[in-house]
Amino acid sequence: MRALIQRVSRASVTVEGEVIGEIGQGLLILICAMQGDTQAQSEQLTNKISKLRIFKDEAGKMNRSLKDIDGSALIVSQFTLAADTSRGNRPGFSTAARPDEGERLYLDFADRLAGLGIPVATGKFGADMAVDLLNDGPVTIWMDTE
Repeated sequence: MRALIQRVSRASVTVEGEVIGEIGQGLLILICAMQGDTQAQSEQLTNKISKLRIFKDEAGKMNRSLKDIDGSALIVSQFTLAADTSRGNRPGFSTAARPDEGERLYLDFADRLAGLGIPVATGKFGADMAVDLLNDGPVTIWMDTE
């Protein structure tokens, strides 16, 4: 699985003019299931992200996790993270999981993160979404379970 994580002061996702998910301070997590990914990769990514120390402590050092700051997570499915740009000018997405499998792993990831006591909001899998965020830092981190 692949994830692009952004530390945010706030974030929201809108579908067809309606805000369907929003958070205050926390993480915006754009996530993509790849072909062959399993619940083991979802669990691995959940555990890593939940413990990632990228929030400032009293000394201004990145030393606190999402749970440490009582932050939230907005999780948005993003199959374009599977883009292969190695040939030509049009990205290919053949390495992304099939939609049914991608949705299953996306929801599994969100459920696992919520199961750790982290407030979770989500986008809508497969929908045309507008994501609004205020990146804090900016801090943006790429993660891959490969």
